[in-house]
Amino acid sequence: MKRNILVTGGNRGIGRAIVELMAESDDQIILGCRNPDEVKDISKSNITIQKLDLSSDQSILKSCNEIKNKFQHLDCLINNAGVLIEDPFLEVTTENFEYTYQVNVKAPYLLIKFFIPEMIKKNYGRIVNISSGWGSFSDGLTGPFSYSYSKACLNAFTVTAAKNLPKNIKINSMCPGWVKTRMGGDTAPRTPEQGAETAIWLANAGKDSATGQFFRDKKMIPW
Repeated sequence: MKRNILVTGGNRGIGRAIVELMAESDDQIILGCRNPDEVKDISKSNITIQKLDLSSDQSILKSCNEIKNKFQHLDCLINNAGVLIEDPFLEVTTENFEYTYQVNVKAPYLLIKFFIPEMIKKNYGRIVNISSGWGSFSDGLTGPFSYSYSKACLNAFTVTAAKNLPKNIKINSMCPGWVKTRMGGDTAPRTPEQGAETAIWLANAGKDSATGQFFRDKKMIPW
């Protein structure tokens, strides 16, 4: 089955690796990013660049409607885009707190809410939420305040959404590990391609695979 797949934040890092690796199939890959000019070097015929600004509800809805007009539906959504603001709890501004929540939590919710009806109608859907070990209670929520909080919220959303969706709509969170990206820094031990592996594996999951779970390196991990 040829699928329509949206990858948010697909212009660089893990998102770019996901796009390029998944484009090796016959699937139609929609590369969502805020600045399409950053990906002018993309030339594969099955990759479509879509302006997608997650910073406001209005811009998200506009892009969703554009995607629907072009492709009618999505079969797979990979919520990869995210922001990391490192201010500690006592120093983070309300503006930065709200912006982190908007991009890391509310945007995935709005995208899923928009595209899920067609997935349910087709009885097929794969949703992958790129989270982090910093959003894991089992790891102690050890990351910067806004980032850890938002990723913990994204994980909670994954669990509760899975309980309310048909079994062939698979929604899972995953931790890519510490990856050499603009967010992860130059000293990170993993390549973007390594960080992308589990996301692609979950996007290609079969009908009997898990849903509402948390993964790292293709293995289930505790919340």
